[in-house]
Amino acid sequence: MHGHLARATKARDTEDGAYVMSEKVKLVVIIPAYNEQPTVGEVVEQIPKRIDGVETIEVVVVDDGSTDATAQVASKAGAEVFSFERNKGLGAAFRQGVKAALGKGADIIVNIDGDGQFNPAHIPKLIEPVLRGQADMATASRFADPKLIPKMPWIKKWGNKRMAHLINRLCDLDLHDVSCGFRAYSRTAALRATLLGAHTYTHEIILDLAYRGLRIVEVPVEVIGVRKAGKSKVASNIYKYAWHSAMIVLRSLRDYRPMFFFGSISLFLLIPALLCGGFVFYHFIKTGSFSPYIFVAFFAGGFAFASLLVYITALLAGMIDRLRIQQDEQLFLLRKQEYSAKKNDK
Repeated sequence: MHGHLARATKARDTEDGAYVMSEKVKLVVIIPAYNEQPTVGEVVEQIPKRIDGVETIEVVVVDDGSTDATAQVASKAGAEVFSFERNKGLGAAFRQGVKAALGKGADIIVNIDGDGQFNPAHIPKLIEPVLRGQADMATASRFADPKLIPKMPWIKKWGNKRMAHLINRLCDLDLHDVSCGFRAYSRTAALRATLLGAHTYTHEIILDLAYRGLRIVEVPVEVIGVRKAGKSKVASNIYKYAWHSAMIVLRSLRDYRPMFFFGSISLFLLIPALLCGGFVFYHFIKTGSFSPYIFVAFFAGGFAFASLLVYITALLAGMIDRLRIQQDEQLFLLRKQEYSAKKNDK
């Protein structure tokens, strides 16, 4: 293993263990791209043609409704191109890329941005933990090694640090970079991932795989802190990016930790109910009358009723979560069967 490999894994392994690689490992590199004409061709051409332990390497570019010549440049550089008629968002482009890679029988899937910030020559280093069966997902890290931290706007560094801290707390991980667009996935991880967000995927897939107990490791790499051309399509507006990221985190909490999510809201509503109720009760004991604080009693009753409703919702959500776990397992088995059949046909 590389000396700088940083490990951040859940306490337990995957339920069915690490994906066992065959002797003929197929790597598919997916590149979601939206108006990346100046750089996407260079990224495709720099994808390694040979990697130790990998027999076949293919490149897929998902053109997310570009209005420039992204698709033509990528195709000319040697990539297979899937094009959307309109811009659907990075998350949708990533999902299409994963589907295409699984359909091609990929054993390992690498996603890399088309803007040229990441060096495709680092792909062998990135996939090593997955190739060896030591991880289900390996994410490149810009901040794990202090010597490799790139020059970038301080607000982006601060935002990345805060988001990493939040996701680490939620998933019991120790990651330094949760927003990187350069990652490797085992076939099992790709089959198990269930992503719904259209805006982005970087935070959602870490939450999704971590809650499922899959192993995630961090691989420090040197990257360019700013784009070679154009502006970021995802983080161009820091407030919009923060809002979308926050919504992804909240939805993940709602879906994967419903008792914590709804229970916290219920407790938040219960506190003013107890405070208002306690005040009115004390006043009644002291004076023998609720007047002139009858309205406070109504507030207490309203907050208490709302707290009870949310707590009942938490109980129902917990029951639904058990059904979701069963459905996720069935979905995984169906995907595995579907894509195994396609893999065997090739």
